[in-house]
Amino acid sequence: MERSIKHELISWKNKSIRLPLILQGTRQVGKTYIMKWFGKEYFSKSAYFNFDERPELKELFQKNKNTQQIIATLSLVVGFSIDNETLVIFDEIQECPEALNSLKYFAEQFPEIPIVCAGSLLGILLNSGNSFPVGKVEFITLHPMTFREVLPYWDIQLSQFFEQLTIIEPIPEIFYNDLIYQFKKYMVTGGLPAVIRAFNENQNFESADEVLNNLILSYKGDFAKHPIMKDVAKVTQVFESLPAQLARENKKFVYQLIRSGARAREFEDAIQWLIQTGLVHKVKLNIKPALPVAAYDDQSIFKLYAFDVGVIRKLAKLSPSIFVDGNRLFTEFKGALIENYILQSLKAQFEDSPRYWTSGNTAEVDFLVQYDNNIFPIEVKSDENIKSKSLTLYQTKFNPPLRIRYSLKNLQFRDGLLNIPHFLADFTSQFIRNCKTIDPIANI
Repeated sequence: MERSIKHELISWKNKSIRLPLILQGTRQVGKTYIMKWFGKEYFSKSAYFNFDERPELKELFQKNKNTQQIIATLSLVVGFSIDNETLVIFDEIQECPEALNSLKYFAEQFPEIPIVCAGSLLGILLNSGNSFPVGKVEFITLHPMTFREVLPYWDIQLSQFFEQLTIIEPIPEIFYNDLIYQFKKYMVTGGLPAVIRAFNENQNFESADEVLNNLILSYKGDFAKHPIMKDVAKVTQVFESLPAQLARENKKFVYQLIRSGARAREFEDAIQWLIQTGLVHKVKLNIKPALPVAAYDDQSIFKLYAFDVGVIRKLAKLSPSIFVDGNRLFTEFKGALIENYILQSLKAQFEDSPRYWTSGNTAEVDFLVQYDNNIFPIEVKSDENIKSKSLTLYQTKFNPPLRIRYSLKNLQFRDGLLNIPHFLADFTSQFIRNCKTIDPIANI
């Protein structure tokens, strides 16, 4: 499956000064596949090393800091000479912290050798502070497949139309209805490559659901495999509470929904662990939409979302049959599914993590995103009811140059309000740039 991240990988390959690359991302988003594909397509050779499958490799890094000797030994392991036309892949590198630390020496002593690495729950190791080559590596994040990436495998003609969007104008009805149909399929499957592959091969949701269920069980298995906290059960409790958290009207994380009497200090380590693994996204409350955004975050109030819409749908025990039940995919439990999807799409497009904003109990803006030096409010509507007193109040208080609303209404930009159909969320950053062209007076 072709991924849009290839453009970032190619850019890294072509740099005149290139540091070793760490590919970040949650388990099962396709990191191993994309590294192997990249080596096959853009290098004369690739040398793949998995520290989990071959634990004997660890000794090489534990006893040696000379990178030329390491490369010479690795050449013997793979059976060919590793040179600057060879992509060296270190997979499951979290199993060998010394290998992670060696990236510093590769950057200093042997920079001509292209190295890319990844690992399950690598974020835990990176945030531990141990053996980390600060300033000597680059990062790229791989997210679940977006709807934009999946669509070519479901309807190539729709995808071609999709990719030709250059101006903001209503989508023709003949394409609009078909796009809603395909998007609803994505809302059921989510964007994990193995789930998409199962659906494509069998053309039914049951096969995809079976794979998705197994993946969720494997994530839960990781809670015990990589224990950071003393009480691993707390991680499971937080993870399984996500549907209940998102079913609330304001979706603010409430500890009592984990269990009666739960307190923040008991579960803050478990939440942080899930964030570092990439399994959940934390959206903080921002009390004042100004720069720098982080200076105005309320650290004690936040929302938690799943990293993939298929995962949250499965955790909520919603049957795939919901696909044929009108717009329930968008409206079920306070629109939590579509809101989770929108966040998933925004995370893949914007460098800084979205926030959200409230005005007491009178209004709530679902997300705030920063683009260049502007902060844009975002409202997520689950159907065609687009009345939004929250956006109106936000407009009155802060006068942003652009407001964004996602709904089932067609694409439109009018009076500073950009309405984006749910299925076009992956074009948000592109549409923001287009709005600046349409309205050059606005400070977008």
